[in-house]
Amino acid sequence: MLNVAMLSRWHVHADGYAETLKKTGKVNITAVWDENPSEGKKWAEKLGAEFTGDLDALLARKDVDAVVCCTPTTMHREVLIKAANAGKHIFSEKAMATTVEDCVAIADAVKKNGVIFMLSLPHKCRSDVMFIKRCIDNGDFGDITLARVRNAHNGISGKWLPSYWFDESAAGGGAMMDLGCHPMYLLSMFLGKPKNYAAIYSSPFGTAVDENAAALIEFENGATGVSETSFVSYASPYIIEIHGTKGVLISTDGKVLFRNEKTAEYQNGFISPTLPPARPDPIAMFPDVCLSGGPAPEEFGLDAGIELTRLLEETYKVNASK
Repeated sequence: MLNVAMLSRWHVHADGYAETLKKTGKVNITAVWDENPSEGKKWAEKLGAEFTGDLDALLARKDVDAVVCCTPTTMHREVLIKAANAGKHIFSEKAMATTVEDCVAIADAVKKNGVIFMLSLPHKCRSDVMFIKRCIDNGDFGDITLARVRNAHNGISGKWLPSYWFDESAAGGGAMMDLGCHPMYLLSMFLGKPKNYAAIYSSPFGTAVDENAAALIEFENGATGVSETSFVSYASPYIIEIHGTKGVLISTDGKVLFRNEKTAEYQNGFISPTLPPARPDPIAMFPDVCLSGGPAPEEFGLDAGIELTRLLEETYKVNASK
């Protein structure tokens, strides 16, 4: 069994992570810490775990092998470095941190202490994404000219997101720092290294963070990547588009239409391909990775976290510079 401490219930995924860990049958949630002690105590009671108000004391406990970090994003550097220095394996909510500098500091601590690190990048486990990556690796698109990913909801316009989600000092940003992480890391996965950036991040409902955001990124291979997200978009489908010199794919809420030179003989050219089965989410993988001694899968590891933050940091910079 893996003994896990939950570090903060700030992020909206914290409850889901705890539930997933319990369902594996391989995890004991032994302790809880929260930057908000009153919330932490209530959560610990719900989980049947002990609340510890002192993070250093929690990390010194012998009945804690690993931690799951759901703190405010701007606290990640401090909390994750402390966990690594205490010799605890780490699962963290995205983004890894708000700056590449902070990510590198976290990575250095993880490597120095030889602990396992996994970041929550669950859309890499989607069936359509796995199919796209296989097609890219096989050259089925030829040279990719454009990739577009849209992930949006109406959390602000529908008035269901918690108000603390709009505190930039805690969240580090708005829609792009949250939902927009998924399009960003998929673009990185599909297209490689970025080169140039442009972005428009706006706040039509007047909160202190970006509510409606689009980034345009040129990659070193010549492809253009488009990352779109929103907290003010009603019933927006999840869309992935890949356009290339020899093929095209459009995925709408996981329903894939694919066409390339090899499928041109079929009626209308487009086919609905058989997709590979989805992989378990990274949080479900985490106990087995820790219990086996690792290593963590590269696609959820340190380098992936750094590259995600690189895209976030640079596009927030260019938006701020107008």
